[in-house]
Amino acid sequence: MVGVTVAPWPSVNHSTCEHCGAHVTDRFRRVFGDDRDRAHRCGECDSYARLSRGSAAGVDVPVPDPETSAGRHGGEADT
Repeated sequence: MVGVTVAPWPSVNHSTCEHCGAHVTDRFRRVFGDDRDRAHRCGECDSYARLSRGSAAGVDVPVPDPETSAGRHGGEADT
């Protein structure tokens, strides 16, 4: 009989965006994420202007959020 070893700590998988749940790559998390390689925002839910200023790392940035500001992400404002 083969025994099963269970780790005493929980399994951690940070391959999804903390905000929207979209898949993020390891590289994206290392480059844009926080000091624990977690992505708080990603390209699916935020603009590159915000991501490059730190929003993926959980930093509040001065660029308007595309979810709350009309006309962001290069689209027209919904009327």
